[in-house]
Amino acid sequence: MQQSLLAGFRRDPEPTVFIVNVIHAHEGKQEEAFRLIQDVVHYVAERKEGFLWSNLSKSTDGKTVVNIEAIAGEGNVEEFFSDPVFLEKFAALKSVSTFEFHTYRVDDLVLPKRAATAASA
Repeated sequence: MQQSLLAGFRRDPEPTVFIVNVIHAHEGKQEEAFRLIQDVVHYVAERKEGFLWSNLSKSTDGKTVVNIEAIAGEGNVEEFFSDPVFLEKFAALKSVSTFEFHTYRVDDLVLPKRAATAASA
């Protein structure tokens, strides 16, 4: 029998690794920066086993784009950056933005009390 994959919250955090990439778009370039990182993320999603999911967001002030991307482990960063097509796509961001990314590991998950109660039930 195939296991059902349901999204939800658990009381204790899963040991997930995230990449958080904050992209500071040049004046008037937020949409282009979004399209470029979207292209990068879709490329990775289609080809890399270590990719789990991504949340791409645009700030309401038109200045930044954020990619919060869950990956299987820290080693996936090296895997992604060793791909020449990935590097070319990622480098295109330099024409419309400055950016920085860091790797994080979940250490705590904070939920509203009502959600925490439901998760433990």
